[in-house]
Amino acid sequence: MKVSTTVETAVATAHESGRPRIEYVAWSRLSLSPLNVRKRAPGGIESLAETIHEKGVIQNLVVHEMKGRARLPQLGVSAGQRRLAALNLLFEQGRITNDYQVPVLIVSEGEALAASLIENREREDMHIADECVAFRLLTEEGKSVAHIAALFKIPEVAVRRALKIANLAPALLDLLRDDRLDYEQAKVLVLAEDHATQERIWNDAVNGWQRRPGELRATITREEIDARGSALARFVGLDAYEAAGGRVRRDLFSDDAHAGYIEDAALLHRLASDRLVELSQTVAAEGWSFVETRTRYEGLELMRHGRIASTTRKPTKKEKAELAELTATRDAAQSELDAYYDDDGEPDEARQERLEAAATAAVYAVDQYAERFETFDAEDMKQAGAYVYLDDDGRVCIERGLARREAAQGAPTDASRADSAIAGAARKPKERPMHGEKLCKRLTAHRTAAVQIELAQLPGVALAVLMQRMIPVVFDDLYARAYIDHAVKIDVHTSRDALVSNADDMAESVAWKALEGERSKWARMLPRSADELLPWLLQQDTDVMSNLFAFCVAATVDGISAADRPHTVNEVANTLAVDLARYWKPTRAGYFEHVPKDRIVAVVGESVSPKAAGELRGMKKGDAATAAELRMLDSGWLPEVLRNRAVPERTTYLWHDNEEGDEDAESSPDERSNAQAEYDVEEAGTD
Repeated sequence: MKVSTTVETAVATAHESGRPRIEYVAWSRLSLSPLNVRKRAPGGIESLAETIHEKGVIQNLVVHEMKGRARLPQLGVSAGQRRLAALNLLFEQGRITNDYQVPVLIVSEGEALAASLIENREREDMHIADECVAFRLLTEEGKSVAHIAALFKIPEVAVRRALKIANLAPALLDLLRDDRLDYEQAKVLVLAEDHATQERIWNDAVNGWQRRPGELRATITREEIDARGSALARFVGLDAYEAAGGRVRRDLFSDDAHAGYIEDAALLHRLASDRLVELSQTVAAEGWSFVETRTRYEGLELMRHGRIASTTRKPTKKEKAELAELTATRDAAQSELDAYYDDDGEPDEARQERLEAAATAAVYAVDQYAERFETFDAEDMKQAGAYVYLDDDGRVCIERGLARREAAQGAPTDASRADSAIAGAARKPKERPMHGEKLCKRLTAHRTAAVQIELAQLPGVALAVLMQRMIPVVFDDLYARAYIDHAVKIDVHTSRDALVSNADDMAESVAWKALEGERSKWARMLPRSADELLPWLLQQDTDVMSNLFAFCVAATVDGISAADRPHTVNEVANTLAVDLARYWKPTRAGYFEHVPKDRIVAVVGESVSPKAAGELRGMKKGDAATAAELRMLDSGWLPEVLRNRAVPERTTYLWHDNEEGDEDAESSPDERSNAQAEYDVEEAGTD
């Protein structure tokens, strides 16, 4: 360290001047020198005083004689201000006496000023690797974690984390000292207890991305369950699991109470099942003919059951007030989460996870409270049962009133089942779409660009698309009652600005680059004045006219939508057989940053493998998004919005009378106007 170089420099200077190298003097002779360049009061004196009281003054002070009449002159401390302050504190506490011996190096006043400047200027903090090893050496001498924490005035968890880092393989500690392995990587590598595993994992990670903390963690914990993302772990609790003999690979560097990796999945599952069975006994006592337990929600299994009718009693005033409060909390939590999703600022994974958890908990609280108002007929209950299961967050859910389809007499009618299903649907919160409005617009902007560039290269199709839009207007006697929406906007407007505003990653799109290339080509050919445009067009040959026509028609295509639903642009896309996977790639910025982590894991599981999806579960969302891009960039996968090639149904009202005399075949002009108005309102409200 540079501190030792400082001392050696001072020692060498003193040696050349003929002075003794080190002397021991009484503490009472020492005082702060006016030549000390550090004027700011030092910190950390209490912990240093404890160290000196226990180990003595290990490093000498640098002093010079101060003028005075005493037989033994006072010595001014020019280098060692913190050590002197610690000695003064020990004297005030009565833990040392006036004659306590302190090692000093006596130099001249000129040398004292230089020594003070050098020591304060050249000081270098101890490297984290050396500090961690030093803590380990203290424990090997018999010092407890609590003693070390008190000695250095730091939390005990900080000492435990340092001791964990000190457990790195010696070769990896050397890399840490040389800054060829960073602290975040070290925190992950020490999840592996033995040095051989640590070195093997590091050496096997030959590529830079493989040495990212998230990738290293996935490698170490590949066969284990991440307690933070496990519903079973949250339900059972790590303490109960360990009390039953299970082992947890603890992550000391996480503040999450659930941080750790469970090694015995079978034991965890058994503990969860046993506890659910205990809980089911209470439900069975209500009078159901059967009660079954599941460690996760089995939607298809529940759908195979019918439902008996139930009644909902009115809540009391007190219950109504409490329910209103819970509902307000739920709505506020959902609004805050929606505001985060709509914010275009930098992603904050910790805040997103907190908001999502709060919204989920608030919905759960409302559902649980509302269940107390539902009652079932005692006779019907003898023919039905209940399921007790865990949701994705490890909370207990109870589905009551389920009737097996094969139940004999006494089974409820289809009507009663339908009524019960409707009542149940009314209680459930509105399901959020898989892709929000902004993401739908982002994705469909890319769809639009892809259709545009392919349409621009086929003048014949572009002409047909435009004619399809124009003919119903020109031949209104044939098509006046055909209310048809079109991808091409004849009024005329282009969607160029809309593509960029709805997809900030549009500039990197293959389709956009091709479109802008075409646009630049035509811009160089066109006349600069609008007055010259018609004469110029009349002079062009057929090829120029047809290709320019195709580009202009393509530029009017607008397929941007705020929801995943059938769209008229698909009629053009299907006609052209557009392969959207050629134009859109699943990237972090273009997709994975805009969906929850669970969605990222599900997509990777669907497109790559369940094993790859499992590796992402233990990562933070940002790391998972990056890893998903690496695995899926060239997979050809498309989100549901881009896979949806459905075209909206069209309704045509015929002018002529229906041959069979159907009175509903015709509608009045007012009815037609109302139908069109309703359609326009719906479109305006959703796009």
